[in-house]
Amino acid sequence: MDWGTELWDQYDIIDKHTQSGLDLVEKYVKFVKERTEIEQNYAKQLRNLTKKYSPKRGSKEEQECRFSNHQTFLDILNELNDYAGQRELIAENMMINICIELTKYLQDLKQERKMHLIEAKKAQQSLEGTYKQLDNSKKRFEREWREAEKAAQYAEKTDQDLNATKADVEKAKNQAHMRTHIAEECRNDYASQLQKYNKEQSSFYFTDMPLIFNKLQDTDERRIKKLSEGYVLFAETERQVMPIIGKCLEGITRAGANINSKNDSMVLIEQHKSGFERPGDLEFEDYSQGINRASSESSLGTPKGPLELLSKNRNKTFRLFNKKTKVGDTTYEISSLLVDMERVYPAGYTRSYQSKVVWMVFC
Repeated sequence: MDWGTELWDQYDIIDKHTQSGLDLVEKYVKFVKERTEIEQNYAKQLRNLTKKYSPKRGSKEEQECRFSNHQTFLDILNELNDYAGQRELIAENMMINICIELTKYLQDLKQERKMHLIEAKKAQQSLEGTYKQLDNSKKRFEREWREAEKAAQYAEKTDQDLNATKADVEKAKNQAHMRTHIAEECRNDYASQLQKYNKEQSSFYFTDMPLIFNKLQDTDERRIKKLSEGYVLFAETERQVMPIIGKCLEGITRAGANINSKNDSMVLIEQHKSGFERPGDLEFEDYSQGINRASSESSLGTPKGPLELLSKNRNKTFRLFNKKTKVGDTTYEISSLLVDMERVYPAGYTRSYQSKVVWMVFC
């Protein structure tokens, strides 16, 4: 079934339908363009996000990347950056393969449709022109035939009139004969014009217009196929990058699975262990031996624990190295600290911590 046979009298319907199809292509191109803008903005936001959370060169965060859980987060940012690149590729391919391609094809379709409609309009105008000639010849034939009848009636009346001369009768007959001849010529012309019109009308409805309608049908069907390819490309364009996107996601999964908590603990140990021995047991101090010694030492107050002392002296070391502190002052502070420890703790215990206190002061 084709338009030329089934829709031979539906020119306006075909005109509107083909125009609606072109409008749909334009609408789809606009839709894909907006989709590409979304993809581009999405990729841009992803890149900005990865840049925001990526450690700067030489920063503390970059130094922390020696730990697997920190390094994994950096790997995730890199994979997400690659993922953003694939979204940009989707936008680029959609713009080239769908928007630009369909826009060019649409221009060709518009020109082709316009040409077919012009052909249809010319055929219609030609048929209308032929009909106008037919109508004129028909009206002329009708007019001349009436004039011929009048002339014949007048000639007959004159011939029966006793008062009419022979010349009047002859003149009336000649006039009637002339009018009849003219009417006969108009009749023949009308018959010729009618035959011409019928032939052209038959060609118009059975050949010319069906051929034009079938061309428009072919144009519209090719438009539908091209649009169908554009619909498929809409999904295929994204499907083509899915393997790479899948690799990005697999990379994130693999990076997360490769985190080694035990190894991170070992890295922290190797980075910050001091190497010093733990302090030994405190020796019992018998205050009952020597009242004077006990009373003098009791005035010092209850000895503080090693952590409290280290914490106290650590805070003290921070003051040793401010801008106003001199090297001589630092030496004096360290000596004073060691003397205090010897007064509070036994000699063996104090010696085991002297080196560590000095090390903490200078760290």
